[in-house]
Amino acid sequence: MSNSTYYAQECPTCGRKLQVRVKYLGKNVVCQHCSATFVAMDPASVVDPSDSGTSILDRAEQLIEAATRSGIGLSQLGLR
Repeated sequence: MSNSTYYAQECPTCGRKLQVRVKYLGKNVVCQHCSATFVAMDPASVVDPSDSGTSILDRAEQLIEAATRSGIGLSQLGLR
């Protein structure tokens, strides 16, 4: 009898749910359905790209506003 611990992860290529052994976290694994290779990751540690994209855009907007207030034009920043 196997004493392995598994977690569920979705294949980023085909979208199928896979049972991945915890010992493979951080390592390359191969999807048994589509043969795509991907890194086994803890789903709780994955950042939602839409969240990080929004925060990056918010930060860029803050920096542009700060530069504008300090007298630096967008052309000096290479943005226009």
